[in-house]
Amino acid sequence: MQSDNLKIGIGYAAICLLWGSTWIAIKIGLESLTPFLSSGVRFIIAAALIFAVAKFKKLSFQTDQKSIRLYFILTLFSFVIPFGLVYWAQQFVPSGLSSILFAVFPFFVIIFSWIAIPKDRIGPYQLTGVVMGFVGIVVIFSENISFDLSDSLIGMIAIVSSAAMQGGVAVVIKKHGGELNPFTMNLIPLFFAGIFLTAGAFVFEDMAHVDFNSEAVLSLVYLASFGTLGTFTIYYWLMKKINVVILSLSAFITPIVAVVLGWIFLSEVLSARDFIGSSMVLIGILFANFRGLRNYFKYRKILK
Repeated sequence: MQSDNLKIGIGYAAICLLWGSTWIAIKIGLESLTPFLSSGVRFIIAAALIFAVAKFKKLSFQTDQKSIRLYFILTLFSFVIPFGLVYWAQQFVPSGLSSILFAVFPFFVIIFSWIAIPKDRIGPYQLTGVVMGFVGIVVIFSENISFDLSDSLIGMIAIVSSAAMQGGVAVVIKKHGGELNPFTMNLIPLFFAGIFLTAGAFVFEDMAHVDFNSEAVLSLVYLASFGTLGTFTIYYWLMKKINVVILSLSAFITPIVAVVLGWIFLSEVLSARDFIGSSMVLIGILFANFRGLRNYFKYRKILK
């Protein structure tokens, strides 16, 4: 039992560290690669790695009509558009702040679940968390809102839009994707997203200054292997071991990791207003999960 708890603790720490570090890895890669090219090559490598692991473990791939429709939705609205937005935005928005803006993802899951799945109700804690999170976003944005739309402001809007889109897709998969294998369901969408984004790079981006130097290659390999394959593997393993509410709190820890890493490696510092707004977003995540946490610990107490 102690051995299992140690493995769970290490796994939980790993996904928080890995997801928190992906933001700085993207930022480093963008110093010598274009946004579409960087994300596209990352996805192609990640798809190849998932395919190799799936073949080794002899996992099946669903190819029925319903699954193909879901693959199409995942390709466009979970990878191509949202990651295209995030990669483009990170040219102008610090990695730590980017991760905090994307942390509104759980709030959109709550809202879209309430709309699309009638039996899901927003309780007082979730409502408080959602309101607090969005007030925090308004505080962050208020520093940059002006009559002139700066790249920084548009970048922040792009990241929040990406989080909203990902939240919508998560609800679609929750409602219709129960039969999809949780490990292999991203293989086909990742592959086609990688092809579309890489092709888009040659059509829409200036490739003259692209440089596959050591930092760019390391960034791509790290994001594909640890930031995609590693996190998916650990995350779905943890889903079988611990309460999903506890697991969802990684959304609270990941931005903190990203902010610290951005400060250490890229000398990024949040302004006072960014810090206040970010704190409200993170506390909002805790509130949104408070009921689930309370029920979880009450259940554990009964078992004891």
